Amino acid sequence: MPKKKIAIIGAGAAGCFCAVNIAEQTPDYEIFIYEAGLTPMHKLSLTGGGRCNLTNTFENAENLTKIYHRGDKFLRSLFYKFNHEDTVEWFENHGVKLYAQDDGRIFPKSNKAAEIVDKLSSLMNKHGVWTFTGKKLSAVEKTSGEKFSLTFSNGEKCLEQFDYVIVTTGGLSNSPLMESLKNLGVEIIDPVPSLFSLKIKSNVLTSLMGATVDNASVMIAGEKFRSEGGLLITHFGFSGPAVLKLSSYAARFLKDSNYKCDLAVNWMNENEGSVFQLVNCLIKKNQNKNILSAHPKNFTNRLWEFLVSRAEIPADKKFSELGKKNLNKLVNVLTSDIYHVSGRGQFKDEFVTAGGVSLKSVNTKTLESKAVKNLFFAGEVLDIDAVTGGYNLQAAWTTAKTVAENFTAS
Repeated sequence: MPKKKIAIIGAGAAGCFCAVNIAEQTPDYEIFIYEAGLTPMHKLSLTGGGRCNLTNTFENAENLTKIYHRGDKFLRSLFYKFNHEDTVEWFENHGVKLYAQDDGRIFPKSNKAAEIVDKLSSLMNKHGVWTFTGKKLSAVEKTSGEKFSLTFSNGEKCLEQFDYVIVTTGGLSNSPLMESLKNLGVEIIDPVPSLFSLKIKSNVLTSLMGATVDNASVMIAGEKFRSEGGLLITHFGFSGPAVLKLSSYAARFLKDSNYKCDLAVNWMNENEGSVFQLVNCLIKKNQNKNILSAHPKNFTNRLWEFLVSRAEIPADKKFSELGKKNLNKLVNVLTSDIYHVSGRGQFKDEFVTAGGVSLKSVNTKTLESKAVKNLFFAGEVLDIDAVTGGYNLQAAWTTAKTVAENFTAS
């Protein structure tokens, strides 16, 4: 009896993990992966700065909603079947040793993303998974015989026809493939970028490139979007965990605003009263010293000089000469420093999208399309995205494993 054929569209983390898990469970299927890029798992090889932050301990995850701004309730049920602990066990059982950092992020002990890529690649080769690169899909269609036909972007028709299709691509914004899925009846939420830096047009600010603050908070002025964490000044504006989380929370708002808004930075992540007391303590301890000679411990000399300048306080002022007006201006800068965002940057190559296949349009237990039988979705193509820390990859592993569980020996 001939084997049934599965087409997986996208050779990223979710696609390759799904293929391996199906192949390990049963030899009853012939698996084909089609990848638009020239290299499978290219994005995976870049995660974690090339170290591959493949999941998280979730010890600091008080509330999944703060991690998965879209898809938290959906994932909660899937995590009962395959969660971060299962991911760690799976990779270690396949010979990849892992370790957790104090912040909860989990990496391979080799600190090389290539180890994860090589492991999945070798397992696909071992189980005879067919992988084709440079094959960008433009259409998935149902045949009269209730099978699937594929069309590539160059107009070429795939010679094979498939019993099942699993879509595991990244963001599909305005792509022919997305339109093809819509034509099949799949509900698509327009994908928008998530996890990105913010551009600020200020030569004075960007001259501080590389300066960091361990614990700051940022918010979009006049809106409810707020996040906290490390803040990094880059050559074009702001980045770091606080900004990346904010971009995730406010992904659609920022897209609709054409990535232009006012950003309020609280450099100390404290309320005005607490900062007022702290500055008063500085004044009392350094009465006769120049204002640039002492600063809060989480600031560098250069950053403190910049913030004093933002408060329009002369650099030669002594602490004792500040006066109430200057004190209020300084506290205001430390707690609500306003910058105009002029656009978005990209977080290295680890871009993520918000949006994609609506979670309402898939079976919550199998991830099969409600509109099209034998069409499944896993990974970033689903309307699930998270903040940084290995959480997006965990969603990929979990959804891929969920889809793979549908394929067992017949």
